[in-house]
Parts: sequence; C-alpha cells; structure tokens
Amino acid sequence: MPTVLLVRHGRTTANASGVLAGRTPGVRLDAVGRQQAERAAQRISGIPLVAVVTSPLERCRQTARSLVALQQTPPELLVERGITECDYGDWQGRTLKDLATEKLWSVVQTQPSAATFPGGESMSAMQARSVAAVRAHDAAVAERHGERAVWAAVAHGDIIKSILADALGMHLDLFQRIAVGPASISVVRYGDRRPEVVATNSDAGDLSWLAATAPAGDAPVGGGAGPSDEPAGT
Repeated sequence: MPTVLLVRHGRTTANASGVLAGRTPGVRLDAVGRQQAERAAQRISGIPLVAVVTSPLERCRQTARSLVALQQTPPELLVERGITECDYGDWQGRTLKDLATEKLWSVVQTQPSAATFPGGESMSAMQARSVAAVRAHDAAVAERHGERAVWAAVAHGDIIKSILADALGMHLDLFQRIAVGPASISVVRYGDRRPEVVATNSDAGDLSWLAATAPAGDAPVGGGAGPSDEPAGT
C-alpha cells in the first residue's frame, strides 16, 4: 500500500496561549506556526505527493497549502471531515490549566477509551472515524496511483495520535504515550499483513528518501538494511 505522511498543523495562537481550540472557527497559525509549516513543506518537497488531504479547520488548511506550494507538480488538495479535530464540546475554548481541575481530565489521561466530552464526542468515536477516513483515502490512492505513491494527511494532535495507536496495534488507553508536536511528520504504510509505522513525531531532516521506498511487506527479520543512501539508478 502507499505511504501516508501524517502532518500535524503548525503552532496556533490558541496553542501558544494554552487554550483548547477544538473546532472554534478562525484559529490560525501564529508566526512560529507558519515557519513550522514551511519547514515541514521543505522537508517533503523532494517527495512527489499525489494528494494532500486536510482537516477543514483553518490551521490545517494553512499547513496543507504550504505543503502544496513547494511541490514541483501541485498534488490534489482534498478536504476530509473525518480527520477534523475532536469535538471537545463544553471543553472547547477553555484553558488547559482550568480543564486540568476537571474530574474527566484524569480519565482522558489514563483511560481515554472511557472519555466522552460533555456536549461533544467520545475519544473512541474520534479514533474510529479518523482511522476509517485515512484508511479509505489510502486505499483510493493505491487504486489510482499504485502502491509506491506517497500522500499526506494534515490533521490535529489527538487525531494523529489515535491513528498511530491503531497502526501500532495499541489500545486507545495507551495513546497518550505517543507525542505529536506541531508540524511534526509521522509516516505509516498499510501493508497487506499489518501496518508499518516508519516514523513518529519527526520534526527535522530531509524525507525525500521515502519516495524510493518499497511498499510495506513482510517485516525483515533482524531489522533489514534500511533505505539506501545511493542515488537512484546506481
């Protein structure tokens, strides 16, 4: 199957002020976030992306546009509601410092599968719809562009963490062990036997080597040789 780059949006004004933005409209990247998005775009500029799929929220759309802008051939840009931010309900717009005093906070930290945000959605529902959306797009990319294609999904921290937890075969209750920083890039390939998590929370280094990697297959016993550093054709 293809390679999907899970890209978190860059830092926002809400992130910087410690506010849970959720689906609040108008939350955009701040100056640092714009620089982070540009750096992420530079890191993958050597990979010919066949598609960029983004959450409908502004901060993700901004980040997605940065990715598309540095592609030699602009890829298809699609909006996917299935990877939009978690519906935090009544928690939306409140400070993290204030939310940490709520009884539900501990549940979110230690047993997220049992957490449902008041007036919002459960974290289990969040994971189910985001994983389903990414896997559906991945299958569509494979059908249209082949198993060596690379595409990007631009989403949110908890969304990407839940997708990675699924790919790693982790219970949702363990997903808080995964870190996903602003504008970080995580890499997953959905193979016939199992998903392969190539990288998580990567925030530095050129990723153009991904363009030449083979589709996920059997795991190499002993770890394998890794990607070749030799130029293509040698």
